[in-house]
Parts: sequence; C-alpha cells; structure tokens
Amino acid sequence: MGESPIRARAPIADGDALEVLRTGELRVLGRLPWSSNATFLVDVAPADEPDAEPVLQAVYKPARGERPLHDFPPGLHRREAAAYELSAALGWDLVPPTVVRDGPLGSGSLQLFVLADFEQHYFTLRERPELHPALRRLCAFDVVANATDRKGGHVLLEGDDHVWAIDNGLCFHAVFKLRTVVWDFSGEPLPPDVSDGLRLLCTGGPPETLANLLDQAEGAALALRAETLLTDGRFPTDPSGRRWPWPVV
Repeated sequence: MGESPIRARAPIADGDALEVLRTGELRVLGRLPWSSNATFLVDVAPADEPDAEPVLQAVYKPARGERPLHDFPPGLHRREAAAYELSAALGWDLVPPTVVRDGPLGSGSLQLFVLADFEQHYFTLRERPELHPALRRLCAFDVVANATDRKGGHVLLEGDDHVWAIDNGLCFHAVFKLRTVVWDFSGEPLPPDVSDGLRLLCTGGPPETLANLLDQAEGAALALRAETLLTDGRFPTDPSGRRWPWPVV
C-alpha cells in the first residue's frame, strides 16, 4: 500500500484560502473514489512559487467530468461555489471555501479539502446535542438552497467539531425539489441565529457573488424560499415522507 496523499493542514482563514484557491498552482494527486462525477484531490501551491510546498489541498470537480442529468442543467460546479457564497452570506460557515476557476481538466469548482473523521456522518452527529445548533443551521440552509441530494455522508465533522456540508452541486433549482436527511428539527421554532442569518439575507438580497452563479429564476426562487422560511418562523415538515435522498448515507 502506498502512502496516502491526504495530509493534515494548518488552520487557514477563509479569505486566505479563497485567494490560494483562486490563484494557486494545481497539482492533481488522484481521483477520489465513490463520486458519481469526476472528482480529484489536488495540492495547491502559491502561484508565484512554482516549486514551493503546497499551502492546502482541495477537491477539484471539472465541468467536463459531470454526468448529464435530465433534471438539472449543466454546470453543477457553479452550484458548488454558490453554496459557499450562500453559507457566507448567511454567516453560518457551513460550506468550505469554494471557487470556480480553470484547472488541468478545464473550468470547474475547487473546494478546500476538509480532513474529517470519515466514520462520522449526519446520523452519528445528530446523537451529539452540542452539535445540534450547527445541524439546525444546516436544516435551514438546505431549505434555502433547495438541496436535492443531502445524504448523511455529505455532512462532515472536522477535528475541532466543525460541521461541514459538502457535495452541494444539486442545489438551487428554481423548482422546489428539496430532498435531505435533516428532518429532526421539523416544526421547531427557528433559533435566533438562524432567524438572524435569514434576515440578513432577505434584507440585503443575495450578494452579487452568489447571484452571478445562478440564473434569474433560480435567484428569485432562492430569495422567496428564504423569505418564506423566515416568515413561517419554524423548520418545515415533510407530511409526504418522500423528501429524502437515496441512499440516505
């Protein structure tokens, strides 16, 4: 067995990570298994120091490696970046820094790699009450983003108990298609931090960095979902019992 290419990284601020992701030199290490679309682990080194040690690792999803879907237009990589921009606009820090840029296989999304405990997933994290505030934010995020494929394995836990949501390509459709595993808080009143984030988004509207990644209908639908959730003041319920992805993990 060869040595794993995955390495622990030093903490890095979102702003610094975004700059490196946008401008750094990409070195493909290999393809990540179990992904339905082409997904690669890459080292990212400073652009002005081609021989320098990598600053961080990232997940690269080139547009040319996306499988055509009958219910989503091409360009899932833009939705990955839009999910980060939405998380940032809400102030919830749920999605790792993500950008759209050119790479060895063409334009795609590039997301900061999270070295998580991959034995953990949503159904293990929900057993820890101290993580419920983050999971409630994720519940609201999925509603606003119209997440269509929030499996349990798309919810990660980093070493400092930071909850991350990844694999956000199937989001932001203009037609309501919500499918998520995060239903444990159904009917509960929105906690203040969730209401505050929604209010911030509704007051200012989607920032330009987010709006530019969506079409006009998708942006309008996003704003309506945020306003509706804030007005309702409660997490939604699923009386049909069908708004789950498959498989659930």
